[in-house]
Amino acid sequence: TIFTINAQSLVFSMQQRQYVRAAHSDVRAAQLALEEVKQQVEEDTAITYLSLDTAQQTAKALDEQYEVAMKLAAIMQDRLHAKLESELEVRKYQRGALQIKLGKMQAEDNAEDLREHLAELTGIAPEDLKLAPDSIPPISAASVNSGGSSAASPDTPGIQAAAASDLAKDLRAKADREYTWRPQVSFGANYGRVSPIQNVGQYYNLNGIYNVYSVGVAVQLPLVDLVRRAAAKQSGLDGERSQMDLDSLRSDEMAGRRKLQRSLPELATRAELADVNYEIAQDELGDVEAQSQHATGGPTITPKEVENAHIEERQKFVEMLDAKLQARKAQITWMRLTGRLDGWLASLPEPAAAPR
Repeated sequence: TIFTINAQSLVFSMQQRQYVRAAHSDVRAAQLALEEVKQQVEEDTAITYLSLDTAQQTAKALDEQYEVAMKLAAIMQDRLHAKLESELEVRKYQRGALQIKLGKMQAEDNAEDLREHLAELTGIAPEDLKLAPDSIPPISAASVNSGGSSAASPDTPGIQAAAASDLAKDLRAKADREYTWRPQVSFGANYGRVSPIQNVGQYYNLNGIYNVYSVGVAVQLPLVDLVRRAAAKQSGLDGERSQMDLDSLRSDEMAGRRKLQRSLPELATRAELADVNYEIAQDELGDVEAQSQHATGGPTITPKEVENAHIEERQKFVEMLDAKLQARKAQITWMRLTGRLDGWLASLPEPAAAPR
């Protein structure tokens, strides 16, 4: 024989159908897992961007607050020399200035860390990152409140991926159980070319036929297979464990959703309260400055009181920034969990084209 060609193919198998369905479910699980990672990266990028903007504003406010605190410490030192203040009070104000300086250094370090992280997420060099706070779209109340109950919200891609993976394991377990007592039909074909030289045809009595081929269909009915039986038992146990893991994962996510949903109004109220406190601090600072510059017939306003009002105003500004950041971070996480994050990101303005 010069050469042979063989072809075999499975025509029908009940377990093979389950294996194919399990493979499709695995592919679906991988796609959903990728979508989950994508949404997590989008959430991380949005929160990091907002956090970096807040950290920069905080560092700037603390820098201004530190300058005022140093002026106030100098005023207290002068009052100590004039025997108008005790040395203990002067040390307290010096301690306050150092605390503000430490907060400023921490805010600057935090901003640098956030800048590095944002650079990793976006692929832009840290020195080339330019923030545009005005481009951040507002988060509408509908995006946060229209989610209804946490139980009514759709599953995240991560939960859907776990469900698809669990389905694939169930299908494989079913396929292993269906191996015995189920017919399997296979098709086979064979072709061979016999050498026409050296009297091969006469020896085998081929009568001049040098092309040999055969076609057939095989039907098998497995009766007992201990290996397959053990594999089916293992697959079934894997499927049960996968179902338990899925239930636990879904339960944990629902608990997290409920907790986050309850915290949204609280965080929004805190942000609103911090905004009101900042406005009050601004008004009080304006009143103190006006009284210090113009005699109003009331008590005399000292430079110490003016600088204290400046420090208080900057402190309330920092607290307002933090409260608003916490509220927006929770809102962004909620939008991801309820499938609204992509719509919010789509509302971002398109970047301006570079001039040619």
